Amino acid sequence: MKQRTKRRAFPREGHDHADCVASALDAAETRCADRGARLTPLRRRVLEIVWRGHAPVRAYEVLDRLREDGAGAAAPPTVYRALDFLMEHGLVHRIESLNAFIGCDHPDEAHSGQFLICRDCGLVAELDDAEISGVLARKARALGFVDERATVELRGLCPECRGGRG
Repeated sequence: MKQRTKRRAFPREGHDHADCVASALDAAETRCADRGARLTPLRRRVLEIVWRGHAPVRAYEVLDRLREDGAGAAAPPTVYRALDFLMEHGLVHRIESLNAFIGCDHPDEAHSGQFLICRDCGLVAELDDAEISGVLARKARALGFVDERATVELRGLCPECRGGRG
């Protein structure tokens, strides 16, 4: 099984983040339209906030940013409903260990969550390796366990933070 290369994996110098955000918003518009779901202005703005960088964003950070934008009436339940909608439609992932969210750059493809989290800078790269998912599912079944959802989170150092370290 072949591992796909993601454009979001730890961005390098010269990375065009505006293109990441534009692509994510275009994909969200298309996905929602295809599913007959409404990407309301608030949901779209929450998605933009999550995509502002390659580091996970907590719900209260989203709320603070909305309030800075003038959405003073925004409340935690509003943000959580928007995030739930975005997760339901595969547009964001929840990083369980951080209780935070990261944008998904390939919402149109079925995949499992495998994340590399840099302990120094906080950047997250999404990995989608069918071989890893297959091994986990087989091992679970061998123990009589039926998996419903798997999220793998690895902490370490990204290439930038690792620098010259071997």
